[in-house]
Amino acid sequence: MREGGNIAFEAAPYYSPAMLEQIARLGGIRYLAASHAHGYGALFQLQRDCAPEMLAIHKDDLGMTKAFRVTTPYDDVLEIAPGYTLHHVGGHYEGQAALHDAVGKRLFCGDMFKIDQDEAGVSHAISSHKAFHKDIPLTHGEIRHYRAVIAPLAFDAVLTPFEYAPEVGRDVAVAVLDEALARAPGVKRIPL
Repeated sequence: MREGGNIAFEAAPYYSPAMLEQIARLGGIRYLAASHAHGYGALFQLQRDCAPEMLAIHKDDLGMTKAFRVTTPYDDVLEIAPGYTLHHVGGHYEGQAALHDAVGKRLFCGDMFKIDQDEAGVSHAISSHKAFHKDIPLTHGEIRHYRAVIAPLAFDAVLTPFEYAPEVGRDVAVAVLDEALARAPGVKRIPL
């Protein structure tokens, strides 16, 4: 439970009644958001059952939100709670956003980065793509935008929808983007 109300970023594909009861026991959800359409999942269930005061989605992705009602569309930056700020990063999806948790010094980055991990969850490589499953590279303009948004943020860990990477803080993330800007567009997994 978070003082001031719980925040949910991204959603599971489905919430069973037991899961929703557990969320209610933990205080429900006051603020709800997702990085992009791949993280919407069952946002509609969380909105219906938790009645959050805010469901924030970037304006460029509003056309993909038919299953739930966006209460707070935003442009480039939106502080959803003190110390928790959504930043429009684009790239992978036009309206993709990252959630910066200044309190915990974490960056919930959506699909901005892909972290390769071993079975124990130890990160061993990082990359940034337009589409991971097809190895489609980002343009230099998209990478520059990622960098401009995250370089000023203080974070010691990155969280994708699939990985927690305490090995990837701000300096590592920016170095990966700088490396990509120093060469022709392409997909490269950088060892950690």
